[in-house]
Amino acid sequence: MKAAAVSHHESEVEELRSDRDLAVEYLKAAMEALDDPDDRAAGLLALRTVAEAYGGLGAVAAEAGINRESLYRALSPNGNPTLKTLLAVLKTVGMRLSVERNDRAA
Repeated sequence: MKAAAVSHHESEVEELRSDRDLAVEYLKAAMEALDDPDDRAAGLLALRTVAEAYGGLGAVAAEAGINRESLYRALSPNGNPTLKTLLAVLKTVGMRLSVERNDRAA
């Protein structure tokens, strides 16, 4: 019997779910992408993938007190989540926003 194929996305979600440290590093890299308007979609989709790994978008939206459709829109390639939404999603998946020094700054 041939095993069912697992999509790359499903495999990624499972890997992030099973390794919280990997999920943190994955999001750190993705958050850097948010600084670049040409790469912002990658950062938003990474946050969406982590939300899927830690309960699914519907459950994360409910726990964060956000309308599910609004969360889908905010974490889409053309999304523009508010700071409130970003903080609520991060808190729901057990993470928080952090600030680090940028050595490139003047």
